[in-house]
Amino acid sequence: SLLIRHDKVLRTFDSMISANCTQELENAGIDFWKHSLVKSVTKSPLGLLEVTVISSAPGHKPTVSTIPDVDCLLWAIGRDPNTEGLNLDKLGLKLDAKGHIVVDEFQNTSRKGIYAVGDVCGKALLTPVAIAAGRKLAHRLFEGKQDSKLDYSNIPTVVFSHPPIGTVGLTEEEAISTYGRENVKVYTTSFTPMYHAVTQRKTKCVMKLVCAGKEEKVVGLHMQGLGCDE
Repeated sequence: SLLIRHDKVLRTFDSMISANCTQELENAGIDFWKHSLVKSVTKSPLGLLEVTVISSAPGHKPTVSTIPDVDCLLWAIGRDPNTEGLNLDKLGLKLDAKGHIVVDEFQNTSRKGIYAVGDVCGKALLTPVAIAAGRKLAHRLFEGKQDSKLDYSNIPTVVFSHPPIGTVGLTEEEAISTYGRENVKVYTTSFTPMYHAVTQRKTKCVMKLVCAGKEEKVVGLHMQGLGCDE
């Protein structure tokens, strides 16, 4: 079973990816509990868990249900920065509401001579991004490259779902917000990979190209299917 607070997974991704990934999970036999939150968890004498769930779909009254005989409960609630207890406020470092260290485009904190890179800054929480930002900062501090900074605008992201997801750039929604609906053109395609020629359960490959302006500059690319992570 998979409990989600809304009706789709990966809500911050492009709407096509979010919808398709949700559908693929359902096709794989995942039991979805949509618009649901865990109310309580109790443990039986046999060591199994009983999960009480509140479901409240839009336009319907909340209902309370239980999922019995659960052997493992994984609660994916995200990550918080490990800055509490470091007394950063005494150093004059500015933090956001969630405890991330606030930095500018050059990784400078609010205190001169103190810098921060990586997940603690709360932007693009990916290991390669932290490494790249650290290298750019090192070039600026120790090699005199005063304009050295990481461009966060086009960072590719992979989700190792089944099938996997690959995405880079603006979503369709973000492109419309940035350039205006009349200046955005979207190309999509969907097909069944040859890999599934003789398999009973077939996964789709979906792709979306987001373009902007008269010259149709590519500003976003989103896909889910076999090999899309590569």
